[in-house]
Amino acid sequence: MAMDVGIHIEHLTRVEGHGDIFFNSKEGKVEKVQWHVTEAPRFFEAMVRGKSYVHLQPITSRICGICSIGHSLASLKATEAALGVQVSEETVLLRRLALHGENMQSHILHIGYLVAPDLFGVGSVFPMVATHKDAVLKIVGLHRLANFMSDLVCGRTTHPITLRLGGFSKVPADRELRDLKSRLEAAKPAISEVAGLLASVKGGIPDFNRETEYVGLVDDKLYALYDGAIGSTDTGEHPVNFYKSITNEYVVPQSTAKYTKHSRDSYFVGALARFNLNESKLSDFGREMAEVLGMKAPIHNPFMNTYAQMVEVADSVQDSIHIIDELLACGMKGDKAEVKVKAGRGISAVEVPRGILFHDYTIDSIGNCTKANCIIPTNQNHASIQQDMEAIGPSLVERPEKDIELTLEMLVRAYDPCISCSTHYAKVHFV
Repeated sequence: MAMDVGIHIEHLTRVEGHGDIFFNSKEGKVEKVQWHVTEAPRFFEAMVRGKSYVHLQPITSRICGICSIGHSLASLKATEAALGVQVSEETVLLRRLALHGENMQSHILHIGYLVAPDLFGVGSVFPMVATHKDAVLKIVGLHRLANFMSDLVCGRTTHPITLRLGGFSKVPADRELRDLKSRLEAAKPAISEVAGLLASVKGGIPDFNRETEYVGLVDDKLYALYDGAIGSTDTGEHPVNFYKSITNEYVVPQSTAKYTKHSRDSYFVGALARFNLNESKLSDFGREMAEVLGMKAPIHNPFMNTYAQMVEVADSVQDSIHIIDELLACGMKGDKAEVKVKAGRGISAVEVPRGILFHDYTIDSIGNCTKANCIIPTNQNHASIQQDMEAIGPSLVERPEKDIELTLEMLVRAYDPCISCSTHYAKVHFV
């Protein structure tokens, strides 16, 4: 039994960015358990100051190489709000389709390549090729489908080129949408198989629950990703323009990323938060996969975020099929709203794979950005990761060090953190 333990996991693997875990116990009591974010800060808000409104989306899409579509859409929505631009229904449908492509791509990557090895007791996805070759091939196929979908709608998967203010520079042809619909329909059996495989190893998920606040977009009719109000399981609905009263950013010594809190010391954003807020809005296929995975809201086990992602993959496929049907019924027109320069402030919220994302721009009368603020999902989750570590720590002290390490690593990985995207703070010593 591990009574006196000293663990330092430097640069946790199978996550994006750099983060460290510290765990120390003496005589069976936890002395320190801490999540450190060590990534160098990246000041995108400063980069866009003084830039023309037309450059905000191309710059801020570079905040993340995984969620670049979501950042692009948040940027476009905030810029359009500042300039008073109203986009067409066709544009909204295509943007929702783009978000589904990114959601599927990121979730499948996380489920199949980053988390599955933990559940199957191996160090990476490569040993699974020998033991679960068919499942790995299906995961690769689903990932490629999501990339294909993103390429079709956005021009390319990373840093999209067709998303523009007021609309799209190029829209898919009807035949391309029909082809995408056929591919999505054909993917359903693979999704069911992967979900069944996840269900079969659910026993590998630690039995841990910590009730907290869950925050995400909510809508009266949709499982909200592109638009909606800010929803909280503690305090109900709030207008997106009130986002600062929800996020309440603050600085902690061990992190180059800011933390956030609202009604409690932490809140959770991401797939599990969306599931807890929007379960009733799932499509039939999404609900079917939730049943396969044994999921019923509310769920307070953070390790189940990965399983919520699998539900969202199914829901994204089904909703994408519905969106394509709507687009084909109306006929693709390539609508693009007129953009006129004026002074204003625009605030937007979009759900990206890791949670709710906020962009906030102030634009002057000649179209230059004078102020910007971006609040990233992962920095909203750092406090929750820390609180979870503190809550689970005492239950781990009697276990072997390798088990403690694995459990804490799995906890962080469950959040699917995009660590480098969240780093917006630097400690400056003035001499």
